Amino acid sequence: MRIRYELVTSIICLILIASCAKKRITFKSDADHVQQQLAKLAPVSLSHDLSYLPAEEIQVVHHLVKAAKYLDTIFLQQVYEANPALLKELKKSSNTDEGTYLDFFKTMFGPWDRLDENKPFINTLPKPDGANFYPADMTKDEFEQWLTDHPEDREAFESNFTMIRRGGDRLVAIPYSEFFKDQLEPAARHLRQAADLTSDKRLKTFLLSRAEGLLSNDYYQSDMDWMDLAGDIEVVFGPYEVYEDNLFGYKAAYESFICVVDHEESEKLETIVKYLNDMEGALPIPDGYKNFERGASSPIKVVNEIYTGGDAKPGVQTSAFNLPNDERVREAKGSKKVMLKNVMQAKFEKCWIPIVNVVLAEKDLQRVSFDAYFNHVLMHEVSHTLGPGQITINGRETTVNKELKELYSTIEECKADVLGMYTAQWLIDKGIFLKDLEKTLYASNLGGMFRSIRFGIGSAHGGGVAIQLNYYMDKGAVRVDKDGRFSANDRRMKRVIRDLSRELLLIQAKGDYAAAQKFIEKYKVIKPEIQTALDKLTDVPVDIRPSFPIENELD
Repeated sequence: MRIRYELVTSIICLILIASCAKKRITFKSDADHVQQQLAKLAPVSLSHDLSYLPAEEIQVVHHLVKAAKYLDTIFLQQVYEANPALLKELKKSSNTDEGTYLDFFKTMFGPWDRLDENKPFINTLPKPDGANFYPADMTKDEFEQWLTDHPEDREAFESNFTMIRRGGDRLVAIPYSEFFKDQLEPAARHLRQAADLTSDKRLKTFLLSRAEGLLSNDYYQSDMDWMDLAGDIEVVFGPYEVYEDNLFGYKAAYESFICVVDHEESEKLETIVKYLNDMEGALPIPDGYKNFERGASSPIKVVNEIYTGGDAKPGVQTSAFNLPNDERVREAKGSKKVMLKNVMQAKFEKCWIPIVNVVLAEKDLQRVSFDAYFNHVLMHEVSHTLGPGQITINGRETTVNKELKELYSTIEECKADVLGMYTAQWLIDKGIFLKDLEKTLYASNLGGMFRSIRFGIGSAHGGGVAIQLNYYMDKGAVRVDKDGRFSANDRRMKRVIRDLSRELLLIQAKGDYAAAQKFIEKYKVIKPEIQTALDKLTDVPVDIRPSFPIENELD
């Protein structure tokens, strides 16, 4: 069955290569446009002085970087079946224009522009909604009908860690550990080598259990072990986010973050963890929908990023993350919020400040700050922990993710943004955050929306921001002056944020796919006033494009 699949794959790839070669000639005249798109990502060198680490721990980091490189190869395949062949063809060319396409291809991890609603820049094929997680010709109806006819397959088919393929006249689920065996085995070997070198016992435990998880397709224990990390090195390594799967939102993409911990900054934020249950209790929904069962261990870490791999690399860079996503782990231990300090600082300097200078009204320009930006990102990540996770629908145990399917990521990112503001204000009112933060919170959040919406409303983050901005404008909390500049009415924003929080949380609590779809269709749009503001930002970078000097240190 697998041999037949691989043969068919090879034939498809050869056909696609021939097709793309012809299409690329057509697109050579647009090389300037591709270069302009690439220029929207400001080059930044991300590094951190590791000289304080023992020599053995630096070797640990080097092994982690080597392991992460294998995730680049896996993610490239997860995005698109023909990606490896396309990359090979692009690398063969010495043509200057095609070199530009190669740079952009490597930045986007495929032939689609993630900064422009995934429009193709090499060939004319639209990006498959299901990426390469499902057969290219499979429809949603076919998948769902198969599960209706074969309920015994549901767990494997809806698993975050399987590829769906055809086997004759059947659909089959192939575990990641089998499908990506050629990359996962050497990656696991580097994790074990790192484990042998480190003197950090908790890191050793995690690396060994994660290496085992890569090959067994079971990540539960290593996710539990990851929650216990407390040393100088913070590493994420495995399949986590489902953003790439726009068909169902089931399949997780491989990614890696290799970071060093800023212990001093992390300790400042640990106070917030004590109030998680209080923040859950303050959510503007009936108590019956609230989730007080998640674990109390919810560390917050500030780190400096020194390398990324796989899904962490393409397009817009991650400022912070909240993992793991496994609801079983969250119930047992909570989740970990990780703030990428050097990434956030680079974004603030290169993108955020130039944007707010163009889009905000003068009175709001005077009340923006990095602290407000940082604290909203922090509370965004905290808010992923709050609200419904595991839910019951008509007596059936399920999760919000499974019920909202491909709509989940947009609703969840929107919820985290809105609750980030709601909980930040709650912490201010309780005297946990300084009262002065309130003066800059709402104007800073408004300015930051224009950075996120430039990612494209087809992305979960950009779409979630479009929903917020349109909702706030409709409710009169955000206004546009005669010069096309935006301002926030703080008093009204507080009330409207509460209302929007309630709507999003109830959609999740009820697992209401139809309501989510209706809500997204209404608010995930670009209004003329917003488009006019975006048009003024053509010369401002959308995000950063990091390079990692540590690569030059590898033997």
